[in-house]
Amino acid sequence: MKRSGSRHCLHRRSRFSSRERDWLKEDVKRGCVYLYGAETATATTTASVASTVTSSSSDLHLVLCTVETPASEICAGEGKESLYLQLHGDLVRRLDPAERPLQMVYEYLGSLGFEDPVRIQEEATNPDLSCMIRFYGEKPCQMDHLDRILLSGIYNVRKGKTQLHKWAERLVVLCGTCLIVSSVKDCQTGKMHILPLVGGKVVSQRISTVDLSCYSLEEVPEHLFYSQDITYLNLRHNFMQLERPGGLDCLYRFSQLKGLNLSHNKLGLFPILLCEISTLTELNLSCNGFHELPVQIGNLLNLQTLCLDGNSLTALPEELGNLQQLSTLGLSFNNFSQIPEACVKLTMLEKLSMAGNQLEVLNLGILNRMKHIKHVDLRLNSLKRTIIDNLEGNKHVTHMDLRDNQLTDLDLSSLGSLQQLHCERNQLRDLTLSGFTLRALCANANMLTTVNVYPVPSLLTSLELSRNQLEYVPDWICESKKLEVLDMSYNLLTEIPIRILSSLSLRKLMVGYNHIQSLPVLVEHIPLEVLDLQHNLLTRLPETLFSKALNLRYLNASANSLESLPSACSGEESLSMLQLLYLTNNQLTDQCIPVLVGHPHLRILHLANNQLQTFPASKLNKLEQLEELNLSGNKLKTIPTTIANCKHLHTLVAHSNIISIFPEILHLPQIQFVDLSCNDLTEILIPEALPPTLQDLDLTGNTNLVLEHKTLDIFSHITTLKIDQKTLLTADSAGSSTFWSHGLAEMAGQRNKLCVSALAVDNFAEGVEAVYGMFDGDRNEELPRLLQCTMADVLSEEVQQSAVDTVFMANTFLVSHRKLGMAGQKLGSSALLCYIRHDTADPTSSFTLTVANVGTCQAVLCRNGQPLPLSKVFSLEHFPEELQRVKEQKAIITEDNKVNGVTCCTRMLGCTYLYPWILPKPHIYSLPLTVQDELLILGNKALWERLSYLEAVSAVRHVHDPLAAAKKLCTLAQSYGCQDNVGAMVVCLNVGEDGCTCEVNGLSLPGPGGFAPAATLKDAPKPTTPSSSSGIASEFSSEMSTSEVSSEVGSTASDEHNATGLDASLLPRPERRCSLHPVPTSGAFQRQPSCATFSSNQSDNGLDSDDDQPVEGVIINGSRVEVEVDIHCCKGKGLEASPPALEETSLTQGPEEDSGGLIFRFRRQNSVNCGTLLPLSRELQKSPSTSCLYGKKLSNGSIVPLEDSLNLIEVATEAPKKKTGYFCAPTQLEPEDQLIIPHDLEEEVKEQLKQPQDTRSGANSEPWEEDRGDHPEEFDTAL
Repeated sequence: MKRSGSRHCLHRRSRFSSRERDWLKEDVKRGCVYLYGAETATATTTASVASTVTSSSSDLHLVLCTVETPASEICAGEGKESLYLQLHGDLVRRLDPAERPLQMVYEYLGSLGFEDPVRIQEEATNPDLSCMIRFYGEKPCQMDHLDRILLSGIYNVRKGKTQLHKWAERLVVLCGTCLIVSSVKDCQTGKMHILPLVGGKVVSQRISTVDLSCYSLEEVPEHLFYSQDITYLNLRHNFMQLERPGGLDCLYRFSQLKGLNLSHNKLGLFPILLCEISTLTELNLSCNGFHELPVQIGNLLNLQTLCLDGNSLTALPEELGNLQQLSTLGLSFNNFSQIPEACVKLTMLEKLSMAGNQLEVLNLGILNRMKHIKHVDLRLNSLKRTIIDNLEGNKHVTHMDLRDNQLTDLDLSSLGSLQQLHCERNQLRDLTLSGFTLRALCANANMLTTVNVYPVPSLLTSLELSRNQLEYVPDWICESKKLEVLDMSYNLLTEIPIRILSSLSLRKLMVGYNHIQSLPVLVEHIPLEVLDLQHNLLTRLPETLFSKALNLRYLNASANSLESLPSACSGEESLSMLQLLYLTNNQLTDQCIPVLVGHPHLRILHLANNQLQTFPASKLNKLEQLEELNLSGNKLKTIPTTIANCKHLHTLVAHSNIISIFPEILHLPQIQFVDLSCNDLTEILIPEALPPTLQDLDLTGNTNLVLEHKTLDIFSHITTLKIDQKTLLTADSAGSSTFWSHGLAEMAGQRNKLCVSALAVDNFAEGVEAVYGMFDGDRNEELPRLLQCTMADVLSEEVQQSAVDTVFMANTFLVSHRKLGMAGQKLGSSALLCYIRHDTADPTSSFTLTVANVGTCQAVLCRNGQPLPLSKVFSLEHFPEELQRVKEQKAIITEDNKVNGVTCCTRMLGCTYLYPWILPKPHIYSLPLTVQDELLILGNKALWERLSYLEAVSAVRHVHDPLAAAKKLCTLAQSYGCQDNVGAMVVCLNVGEDGCTCEVNGLSLPGPGGFAPAATLKDAPKPTTPSSSSGIASEFSSEMSTSEVSSEVGSTASDEHNATGLDASLLPRPERRCSLHPVPTSGAFQRQPSCATFSSNQSDNGLDSDDDQPVEGVIINGSRVEVEVDIHCCKGKGLEASPPALEETSLTQGPEEDSGGLIFRFRRQNSVNCGTLLPLSRELQKSPSTSCLYGKKLSNGSIVPLEDSLNLIEVATEAPKKKTGYFCAPTQLEPEDQLIIPHDLEEEVKEQLKQPQDTRSGANSEPWEEDRGDHPEEFDTAL
């Protein structure tokens, strides 16, 4: 049966009946087990097995049970012999009759991170869980193993190579990728040939290796025992049993067996009969849960390699010392507290691995007594000090690995033959070694202040001392004559000795992230090939650098204060071999460009974030070998046309300049990636045919760029085209622009695919919330994209179920982990989720930021200019608690610090096959946002490996455009040496007074055409009619006068709100307020939204005759007018004593207006001052719009507010010439934009439409002559 994940069982939950649901709700210890591979059975009821629900599919049964129900009871009810368990779509094992399936499911969910028993019960009933844990009624036969299933039969086999072929009957067995051929009558005697299959063909040779790993086997196939040629048998990752016909107790029948791999079989007890296989030379018993070894192991006298990693051993039997041929012993990730004494008796032992144990003291005396020991691996222990019994030196140990311990001082001068030492990630301050035979030293990530090596290591070739506290280069380093690689980055160096820089052996010098102010002048030619000087205090480079270092191919001098560059050579022809040059984030000007011509072999050039204004065309013309050019963050106006001569150019990055003319790069034959975002482009000249290699074109941030449809059609073949969306202002953009805005940048680097995805929702939920996320799949792109599409929806569902941040955020990650399905079985991804919300239950609360993450993606908050980390890095190097957890669960951590050699992360989404070492439970952190919070930066592992928190915050703090800020971070990371996928998101925060979340100051209702921005109302001499170019999208009937329009506005809005046919859910609700604007008293005048929609039957097309003139500035495209206004009135300065007199106000011309204005008069209803007209303010403050609608949109397109009191629009004759407009309605009728009148209200509406408008007309004529000098009152209006 092929692993189908949740694809065939999404409907299983609907199989519960109401009776069964009630039974489940009575006790959280009840639940269900999905049983696959079982035949249809009748329902049974017992004390613990309530009932069986049979689905329409005959291979699935839903068994209701309790946590106390054993497997034997379920088998009895289903008529099965045994139950089988499959984890993560991988191996299948038989359950013990006493094991309890439902209890196993509950414990599995609890270990993932679920805590609430009710939620665990709910998750256990979800069929999607079958991708992680599944039960079978019979042992399945998986499709991906069919090519390895044993098939046998009797066939005619041709023998011989001559033309006279002979055919004979033979017994043929297909075993994995091998073909076993034997005589029919002699098959029982073991006379057989094992032939490997290569490309579907039989290779005519006899082999001795049989690989049966990952078969879910419980015993060895019987026919294999007939072969006398098998010398190596691999049974790794099975469930081998002892007492079975082909079990482990029968392996002694392989008389020629020399190698046996039984790792990851969960044996529990050592198979004693294995000790009778005297021919064994290699035995692997890792990860079997052994607590002790039998004394009979001393019988394996020919054993040379013994691997016992990943068990629970604390001691070794003395009989192990009888294995005088043993040369390699693996005891890693056990529970040893010291080196066993039995190892001293192993006179031929050369390699001892004891990584991941509990050693606290390194006894060098024991190593001195082991005369043949050469390699000692003591990684990941708890070593704190070293002791030695005597002064006798050790002349045997050549390789020592002490990484990831707790050593503070290390003196290994007694190891006179030491050739290689690894002691990274300790707490070393002093290090003393013998230099007689030393060839390589790695001591990164310590606190070293002194390193003493005596005598001078004449054989030393590689020295890594980065991330320490060294203030100078030791003299013995300068005297090392064969040193080729020197890494002293991230130290406190202030100078580099001339003897280092002029060394005749040094090929690679890494001294970045120090305090070097100058470099010595080179006199002689040097063989240096790689030079890293980034993040220092250099103002210039040596004048003879390029002329003396002719072999220099890589130079990184980014993040210095360079103002100029040295010339390449003094002659006419340059001999420079420089290929990669990184000069980002300096103070270089146009004067440095001519120097670059002296490097004709330059392939990669980074000049970002400098002070370049021009790039001479003649200079760029000579860089013909250029492949990657980064000129972002300068002041360039154009890219020279001679860039067309760079035929090898595949990447051009020139964002954040002032480029107005699109460069001539579309003729380049190899161009792949072009980033011209955040410039001043206006148009693009498109050639007839684009290069087929172009994959990514980024044109975002060019506000004046308008692409025609023809241009977009030409760009259609590009894999990734990024342009700004020229859409009307919507609720999403209006609501998000006030509180926060984001910018995203993703760069693939030197990899062929982008495995980083991001999530950005500026108006999440009701529009006053936001969600941002970053997902890094490392080497896979599938999981980040899945999480990008699903995680916001999961969060939305979880927020509705719980208001506790730690609960809904944790459940969001755990549910997303489950929803990955089969894709999450073998693939994994780091995930970071940031949720900004406003607590509606507490009106006085502010915004709260909740951050959750797994893996290596991180979020940093810029608060008052300082970085505030919000995430934890779940890796073995950065999280000691996680490292200890993984060690206790007996994971194998390889030398590259990866769990089982797969990933360095200890918590991820996906990678379920690495359970329980890799978990999806996130780290969660919440804090309230304040006015001092400026930025939120999200980045993946590659970004934070190259940028510190402080540098990232300082780099973009004063960049106003979040897109340009994100681009800058990615550019810096790449220029600092990042070659992997890098992703950055910058969220600009504005949660102060200007960004309050209450309805009074922050929200406005949308109109049919979307949200319209607020404007400023000032006095105008006289209202005029807006022109047709003002962008207003309202529809008016040609025969409807202005007074009729205003009259019907008020009447229809009032009647529509009070209609009895409205939805019962339209009930009054209190306004939401933030801490900056508490709830006002009952006498205060509050914000009152109002809207109306009209229809007229006087004209079919909006114009009855040619004599009728439409209202100027109004699009006439039908017989309906839709007007919608949102008014926010509050007390202005000096309004307390303002009389309730009638005032006249008008709209002043905006920045885009030539003339015109809008006159409003409002009548306040349902108040003490009913019947009086309220004055309007002369100044309308800008208020943000959001998508939080406190009304229900009806089928006719209007928005009915939920407040009881409405402000009626009395006069609406003119509108300002704003592109978005104050009156927005669709230019074409839509099916939902129809005025629907219930049958029981038709007569009442007709009577109201026939009523004369004398009363309101008289009231409307009075305010025009009133004095305009009264105190203004502020209000907001938006559509």
